[in-house]
Amino acid sequence: MHVIAVSNRKGGTGKTTVCVNLASELAARGHRVLLIDLDSQGHCAVGLGIAASAEWSTIHHVLATGGNLDDAIRPTPQQNLWLAAADPQFEHGRLGGDAQALRRAMLSAMLGNRFDFVFIDTPPSLDSLLINGLTAADRLLIPFVPHPLSFHGIRQLAKLLFSVISRDNASLKILGFLPVMAAEHVRQHRAMSVQVAREFGAARMLPPIRMDIRLAEAFGAGVPIRAYAPACRSNEDFQSLAGDVVGRLECPAVT
Repeated sequence: MHVIAVSNRKGGTGKTTVCVNLASELAARGHRVLLIDLDSQGHCAVGLGIAASAEWSTIHHVLATGGNLDDAIRPTPQQNLWLAAADPQFEHGRLGGDAQALRRAMLSAMLGNRFDFVFIDTPPSLDSLLINGLTAADRLLIPFVPHPLSFHGIRQLAKLLFSVISRDNASLKILGFLPVMAAEHVRQHRAMSVQVAREFGAARMLPPIRMDIRLAEAFGAGVPIRAYAPACRSNEDFQSLAGDVVGRLECPAVT
């Protein structure tokens, strides 16, 4: 099982869009995928067309109470894809300083016997939820908009990453940096991607997700891009990204 946290300290960098569409593409290829939404905005459910019920347990309830993670895991309309949804009313300070709550919940639920991939959509705020996501993961995927503020968020995350690795999770490694809403013809976009590659290593750059209004339309329709507009360029990009991720992790083929 591969546990991938998707994070950037800057909001609006496409973390949830990446989580929903990359998880959906891998699920469509036959991998069993769980998406954990730590961001209390709760947008993973929106992107998958799921109307949360007040009777459902959420991942935030599990972390705050020490409850059973299985109670929060629900199937989605996408085959092979499950979701542990967020609580939009959750107050981030309720979790305290426990950095291991999510890891304990995942170990207790024995997710490794049931899933090939777990994606963790993290909030941009520096709090226990973000630390929990990084502590529970073995890989970190960092989406960024080619913009100076997003690059600043990458640097902030890099500083936090060093602290988490040294204190809470020595096995955490960077899977890659992912340009989103990328436009090669825009000079600043090219320059920012080059700067990220120069500072963190060209080998860590993932194939970009190009700017495409259909991604926003798909989110509004509550379906992944592969179902909404399979012939569009952003769906091609997520297919390429999924293949790259599988290759980097040396995942076995699904039969």
